[in-house]
Amino acid sequence: MLLLGIDVGTSSIKVSVVDAATQQCLASAQYPEVEATIISYQMGWAEQSPASWWLYTQQAILMAHAAGKYKPEDIAAIGIAYQMHGLVTVDKNQHVLRDSIIWCDSRAVPYGDAAFNAIGGGKCLSHLLNSPGNFTAAKLAWVKENEPGAYAQIDKIMLPGDYIAMQLTGSITTSISSLSEGVFWDFKSDSLSADVMQYFGFDESIIPAIKDVFSEHGYVSATVANALLIKPGIPVSYKAGDQPNNALSLNVLEPGEVAATAGTSGVIYGVSDTLGYDPQSRVNTFAHVNYTKAQKRLGILLCINGTGILNKWIKNLGDRNTNYSALNAEASAISKGSDGLYILPFGNGAERMLNNKLVGAHIHNIDLNKHTAAHLYRAGQEGIAFAFKYGLDIMRGNGMNPGVIRAGKTNMFLSDVFTHAFVNATNVPVELYESDGSVGAALGAGIGAKIFSNAKEAFAGMKRLGTIEPDGKEGYNEHYEKWKGYLEREV
Repeated sequence: MLLLGIDVGTSSIKVSVVDAATQQCLASAQYPEVEATIISYQMGWAEQSPASWWLYTQQAILMAHAAGKYKPEDIAAIGIAYQMHGLVTVDKNQHVLRDSIIWCDSRAVPYGDAAFNAIGGGKCLSHLLNSPGNFTAAKLAWVKENEPGAYAQIDKIMLPGDYIAMQLTGSITTSISSLSEGVFWDFKSDSLSADVMQYFGFDESIIPAIKDVFSEHGYVSATVANALLIKPGIPVSYKAGDQPNNALSLNVLEPGEVAATAGTSGVIYGVSDTLGYDPQSRVNTFAHVNYTKAQKRLGILLCINGTGILNKWIKNLGDRNTNYSALNAEASAISKGSDGLYILPFGNGAERMLNNKLVGAHIHNIDLNKHTAAHLYRAGQEGIAFAFKYGLDIMRGNGMNPGVIRAGKTNMFLSDVFTHAFVNATNVPVELYESDGSVGAALGAGIGAKIFSNAKEAFAGMKRLGTIEPDGKEGYNEHYEKWKGYLEREV
């Protein structure tokens, strides 16, 4: 019995097919091979076409089939992970009304701030566990005010993964986890937030049917099944945002467990059983994939927008033809501290951990006689690691004190420079695993379809690749303090 996982990323769509009996990945594919376009009509704006996500998803699935390592008709369930906080709007015929305003778009910050003040900061934080900030509800408020014609046609709103599920099945559903990441959920009443809906003037009819994350969200239609060479009637049995899904992929499900990822964005994600919040909403609290009204499991999320995108920008600045392995090797040849070069990695929209400010990316102390492209490579990775340290200190101030952090050996954790800078700046060991969002989504589908009896069974084959321990001799504290000084001048 096989499971299909789909990861709707900002840069590309990745799919994996997993053997449920062994939990091993049989084949993976990614499309497009180059990073997908982000549409930015104005500074701070970021949109993508949902139609392109669906096209890329179909291409990736057919590419995985073409590997010839399994029979497509043996796929029994589908799981979907997706970039969080994006807004997709469709009319009654399920036609998309406008491009998706995605997670790193900053235009809705004033709408969220106004809602926070009108509803009351104390009530927002104690009931929503967040400020409405720049999340999906505030994005929808922007559409309502600025594009009333499109808003008037809305039948349902969705997150990116809901849209892919709709294309597969024709059904539109959501979950408590999804609604909480859009800041539509009231954790005190465990229901849709009347305060948010009334303040923004949203009709409840635009909210899809609410289902558990691990449940059947629709069944693949005959037309789609024929095009994708799979059986009709397969359930989509799991949908979750990419960061809760990354935590699931690392078997981070219980209070005190913590995961990290450093892809397009950088995230530390810890699980709690307490309805807590950051007083300044710099880190955010959402319902985790295993949240239920009877058993609270909250995901505490620190997000750094300008992570992988900075690493990519610096790579292209130095040599567009180089690859990340070569970049990492060149960075490792430079001494710690990058010979006094410091980079602030905040050039990808408003940063929540900096109170939703548009700080921008900054390069400090560049010496035209001394510094090379390799110095930029290292300073960029160290700057990202220092941003993680800055955010983790906020989480520590709110009671999240990880003794170890789990991460997949992928993206920036493939770099020894970044990994050691992360470990020594935060002073927390990192356990590295063979982990992948699309594989996690596939295993989530197995849990949702009851092919696995529980998560423990689904992750029985998970193996640790190694542990990186802090080394007090690394000397990153001094460099971090200098970096922090430059940041505090900007904020």
